[in-house]
Order: sequence, then structure tokens, then C-alpha cells
Amino acid sequence: MDFLPPGLILAVDTLVILAMLFFRIKGYFKNKNDTSPRGKRFSRLNKPASFFDKSYYAKKYHSLQDDDIALESRITHVQRSDTAFGGNYTPIDAAKDDNELISDLDMFIQSMSKCIGTEKFGLSFEFTNLKFQPKKAKKPILSEVTGKIDRGSLWGVMGASGAGKSTFVNVLMGKLAATGGMTKINGVPGDIKKYKKIIGYVPQDDIVLPELTVRENILHSARIRLPSNWGDQQIQKHVDILISCLQLAHVKDSLVGSAANPVISGGQRKRVSIGIELAAAPMALFLDEPTSGLDATSASSIMMTLKELSRLNITVITIIHQPRAEIFESLDSLLLFGKGRVIYQGPEREVQPYFEDLGFDFPRSGNPADTIMDIIAGQGHLYKTSGDTGIWPLIHNWKQCRESQRFHRASNASTTSNLPALPSNINNSSFPSTPTLHPPPTPNKTAEALSLRRSINSRGAPFYRQTYHCLLRSLLQQSRLRSSFFFEIGVSALGGFLIGLSQFKAEGQNFRGFFLAPYAILSSSIDYSNVPLMALLVGIAIGLIASSPGVKIFGEEKLVYWREASSGHNRFAYYLGKVLSTFPRMIIANLHFTATFMVLATPRIDWSSAFAANLLYFYTIYGLASILSMLSKREDGPLLAVMASLIVGVLNGMSPNLSVVADWHMLWFWRALPGTWLAEAYFDKNVGGLGYLYGIEHASDATGFRLGMFG
Repeated sequence: MDFLPPGLILAVDTLVILAMLFFRIKGYFKNKNDTSPRGKRFSRLNKPASFFDKSYYAKKYHSLQDDDIALESRITHVQRSDTAFGGNYTPIDAAKDDNELISDLDMFIQSMSKCIGTEKFGLSFEFTNLKFQPKKAKKPILSEVTGKIDRGSLWGVMGASGAGKSTFVNVLMGKLAATGGMTKINGVPGDIKKYKKIIGYVPQDDIVLPELTVRENILHSARIRLPSNWGDQQIQKHVDILISCLQLAHVKDSLVGSAANPVISGGQRKRVSIGIELAAAPMALFLDEPTSGLDATSASSIMMTLKELSRLNITVITIIHQPRAEIFESLDSLLLFGKGRVIYQGPEREVQPYFEDLGFDFPRSGNPADTIMDIIAGQGHLYKTSGDTGIWPLIHNWKQCRESQRFHRASNASTTSNLPALPSNINNSSFPSTPTLHPPPTPNKTAEALSLRRSINSRGAPFYRQTYHCLLRSLLQQSRLRSSFFFEIGVSALGGFLIGLSQFKAEGQNFRGFFLAPYAILSSSIDYSNVPLMALLVGIAIGLIASSPGVKIFGEEKLVYWREASSGHNRFAYYLGKVLSTFPRMIIANLHFTATFMVLATPRIDWSSAFAANLLYFYTIYGLASILSMLSKREDGPLLAVMASLIVGVLNGMSPNLSVVADWHMLWFWRALPGTWLAEAYFDKNVGGLGYLYGIEHASDATGFRLGMFG
């Protein structure tokens, strides 16, 4: 048994090293033997220098500029039908060498249709007098917002800071519950939260896992969110088609990287973030400032991608801030906000004439988007010499225009109205009709609602499959962070070595008590504190070893968790997968700690009991650290976890001992701490076998540790 601990360490370390060498050699020969253009491309991408070899990319991808590919070459062959829904997509003027591109688009449309259960992809949104007011706020953030967003269109939501644009998008998506008004989806009233499985949301920051490749990030989203009756081969085909359509095929096996250590370009990271949502075949896509932080070329390419998604009849709604002229003109329609109310809603091509009819002069050489942003931010006096230029007059004027349009539509005689006439550039189609309260549903709407409901109910993998995929993803992440793993093993071995060294001189004689009669008179001294002291040192060492890795379980991925949970992921499946993925790491780290400790300290506790007790304590510290990381800020998590592990380790019943604590009526608190559990397990296994020689019951009463409670 003395050779068991070092033998296990040697065996485990040998297996880990051999496994690493096997996969490294396998990957090397796979790339070397792959003579296809795709294989050569990936073998070059695995070299660090290949990311800076522009001549190589220029040769392989003629349309690549600045590490990003413009999508125009693909989308020029897509034609949208007159209606914004259910159109037929036909290639026009296609060159012979573009057959593959056309096929990708056709297959993507077919895959989307199969997932949704209909050829009609988009969602339309109607909202009447939407209002949102936080409970403790005196004024509403959003008020009197009425309008309609047609399916298969690209909408830009603009406004100054605090204008209510983000609140409007969150209310429309169901992230925030409206405190007033009504919302309809495809003409049917209902709770917007029920549609979260078919609505995609791309946050402003690219929330992706840097340890995974482009394809792995997108594939995980597809496996979790696509219909449960889809096979894995079908899902992978869907993802590969999507990656090809997003022009990410040449980097799909490259790691995404972090913002501090990027591997792919900013535009490609944004495409990955969009692809994560598109992998779930959404019928509507919301984006929060998708062009922020990108250069002009990448921003234009992203907006062109969104434009083409709308041509596939997916409803695209994006918050956009200070767009360049080309991006602004790519929008189909605009929704302008000021002070939580609508200032304009309608086609982009009519927004400048609308404001010009109000007396605002647009600079001939300027960006109309900049001028509009100044006007709706309350700086209209820069473009209008007389009259009201504030935000409230703009809100009031738009409200009058809506009322005028509704009156004209009802009476069909605009000359008889006392309300102000419509501006010359605004036609009736620019104004959505005000929805009536609960109109009778038409047969088409009823059938469409039933089809939509079936699609929603079929979405999402079952719980066990989500747990499995989350587990595999977490294990893959850890395999990519090998340096952190080996560092933890090294620290564990060092910790066990130091604690064992501190107990080396005792040579396993860590307890002395009163001899049993008739030899009690020979008892010279007693030592009841050495075993609790050893447990104290073990607990502190394990706390220092496990607290930092425990923080990383959830602390580094809180944004990923919230993004996935809001899109329909099962939260417990995510949690269970993450927890299960830590067991191999804990077992190997505990093996190195326990083995080195046992070899040097040689305590009376047997090796299997020490391994089990230490492993359970590793688990409690991991759990405590992960909970603290979820409740605290990212930068505060490691320090709080270390402090908590020290407190738990020190309050183990050694000093003050449990007998004293019982007099304080605080025994329940000490009994609830894992440090006490560890100390009691060590006391039981080190002292319990000495009953033939010492009066161990007296030792148990004096220390408060119970015997026979472990194992």
C-alpha cells in the first residue's frame, strides 16, 4: 500500500502525456495527408504566421480584404419577391463558377424551411401604446409607442443616449415586461416570451467562447436550439451551410480568441456572434449596435449581411448609433426615438424629406444620419433658423401626422379634415394602422399561429442531450487550457508536499491519550490537537488550490450563461454539465495532493479514506468558489473565494474546539462548515483505531469530534 499513491500518480501522468501526444500526432498527420485545397488551407491556418500572410489570402480568396470577405458577391444573385414573405428566390445572371454559392443559399433556405415548418420565415410585430415604467421610477422610460414592423425587413432603431431605444427593443423581445400597451406577433396577441426560441438576439459585445473554434461555437448553439427530432448529421450540415453563407468557411477551424488576444478579425467575430443566433433558425433577429468597434469596411460588410438576411424574409431589427452614409442607406425602415417616444417611423428613403418639410436644412455634403441624430438629440437649431427645434415638438408633430393619417384612411377624404395635412413626402403606407384590441383572427392567421406554435414546441434538445453537449463543451474548453490544468496539478502536488513535510517529523504519531486501565497511571501527557491541526493545514491548502479554479467554472462565463439562458437553453443542464466537467480535474488534482501528503506525513488514516475526504473537500471548495463567482463581480470573485476558503478551513473545530463552541450555542454553525467535516473525518480515521490502547471516548468528549461518523 505504501507504493500505491506514487504508483497512481505515475500511471495517471503517463496516460495524460500519452493522450496529448496521440492527439497532437494524429492532428499533424491528418493535416499533412490532406492534399485537398481545404486541407492545405487549414494546415496553413494552424501556423501563427499564416494570419499575417496577406499574399496567401489574396491568392486563395480574391475578394478578401482586411481579413474579412464582403458578402455582396454572394447576395447579388438573390432576388426578393414583391411581398416580404414567402417569396421565391431565384438566381439571376449567375456565372458558371457561382453554382456552389447559389447552392449554399438554396440549401440554407431549405434548411430554414424545414426547421420552421413553413416557407414563411419572418415575424411581424404590432405594438399599441407600449409603456415601460420601472417600479421605483417616477416617470416612464417608454410611453405611447405605437407602430408596426413588417416581416422580412431591415429596421434601424436610432436615438440619443437615454432616448429609450434599448428599452423598446428589450420590451419588444420580451426581456422586459411592458407595463402598458399591447403587442401582437403576426397579428395575434400574446405573451412575447413564448416566442424566445424563435427570436435571436446579438448583443453589442461579441459574447463567444474564445477557447472554441468558429464552427464549435455555432455548432453548440445549433445542437441545443434546433428541433429535437433533428439528427446530429443533419445539424452539422445545417451549420456548415450557414458558415459558408456567412463567408467563414476559411476560418471555421480557427479559434475565436478573446478581445485581448484575438485570433480572427473583429468583423469575423461579429459574424460568429450572428451565426450563433442564425444556427437556431430564428424568424426574427435583434441586434444591439452590431457595427460598434468595427472599422468602416467591416461595419459595411456586417450591415450587408443583415440586409441579405432580411431578403430571406427574416425580420431584422438593429439598434444603430452614428452610422456612416452607406450603412444608413442600407436600412429599409427607421424608428427614431426621443425621450421615450416615437419621433419618426417609416421608410429610410422618406426620413430626410420628412424633416425637410418640418423646416430643417440638410447639408449637401454631409451624412444625413449625422444630421438626423443631431435633430432628434435636441440640436435641431443647428439646421433650422426659426421655429421650434426641441424634441417635444418633434414628438407632437409625429403624433399629429399619425392621427391625420388615420383620419384620412378612415374618411378617404383628406380635404375634410381639420387636422394638419400629411407632409408631402409621406404616403399612407409609411404609417402602420393602429391595431384594434383583439380583432377576430382570420383563418389564415389561425393556421399560421398553429404552425408557429408547433415550430416553437419542437425547438430545443431534450434535457439529457443538452447536459451532454454542455459537458462535452466544457471538457473541450479545459483541454484547450492545458497550461492552467498542469499548473493546478503542480500546485496540488506542491501543496501536498509542503503539508506532508510539516508532519514528517511526527512519523505518523499524531495522537496521544490516556492509556486504558490498568495502565492509565503510565500516561505522561496527552495530545488531542495534532490531528485537528493536520486537518486544518490540509483544509487551508486545498482551499488555496481549489478556490481559483472554482471561480473560473462560472465566473468567466456569466455573460455566455445569460445569453444562452435568454434564448431558451435549459439552465440546469448548463449548470450540471459544467459541474460534471470539473470532476476529472478535481480527481487528478486531489490525487497529486493526497499522494504526496500521505507519503511524507504517513498518518494512521488509510489512503482511500484520505483520498475520499480530500476529494469531498475539493468539491465543497469548488462549489463555494463557483457560487461566489456568480454573486460577485468578475474582478472580485478570486479574492472572495480565497477568503471564504480560509474562513471555512480555519473554523474546523480545532480552536476554539467544538466543546467550547457548544457552550456558545454556536455548535450548529460549526457543524455546517465543511472544515469541521474534514477535521472530524481525519479525527475518526486517525484516532478511531486506537481504542484498544487509549480512552478515545474521553478524547472525543474533550474535542467535540464524533467517532464512527465517517465511512
